[in-house]
Amino acid sequence: VIDPHDGRSLGIKTPKISADIVLITHEHFDHNAYPVVAKPGANIFSMHIGEETINDIRFIGIETYHDRERGRRRGRNIIYKLYVDNISFVHLGDLGHELERDYSTKLGPIHILMIPVGGTFTIDAKGAWKTIENLNPKAVIPMHYWIENLNLPLRPVDDFIQQKPATWNVMKLNTNTLSIEAEKILQNTIYVFTLA
Repeated sequence: VIDPHDGRSLGIKTPKISADIVLITHEHFDHNAYPVVAKPGANIFSMHIGEETINDIRFIGIETYHDRERGRRRGRNIIYKLYVDNISFVHLGDLGHELERDYSTKLGPIHILMIPVGGTFTIDAKGAWKTIENLNPKAVIPMHYWIENLNLPLRPVDDFIQQKPATWNVMKLNTNTLSIEAEKILQNTIYVFTLA
């Protein structure tokens, strides 16, 4: 699990999941509620920079910022690149600035990019699309956007979808999980989950 919340403090449901590994991108209340999801003896990594391998999961933490002012307003943010079952995932946490093309070199090829799109505390839809253009992932999962009952002033995912280039497709899933093999990830696809 990456960036667990407790649900209640956000006006939404408490997560119903147990994790062996928990990664935290930054120490804000809506991203570091690891006691809610961590199994006893779980490996917990908070703002971890560098490379680790736990069982068959390898990940790398790279420092970025939660704002456009090199962290002066909201602090640091760690992005994580994970390798699981021959799929490379990049989770951008609460990224507060666009990533330039040099991050594409740092991160290498990306199958699935998990990117904040709701603005206010992170990049907005426009900044997300600029970052996607620079990182060139195969597919995208938008995150950190407004959903029903959420008490944070974020924009809905539709703002992000409406700004998509014509070359990108949207796949709305009637679930909050996805099981997929690397060769079945569709190029230029936005996977949007139905949150339970």
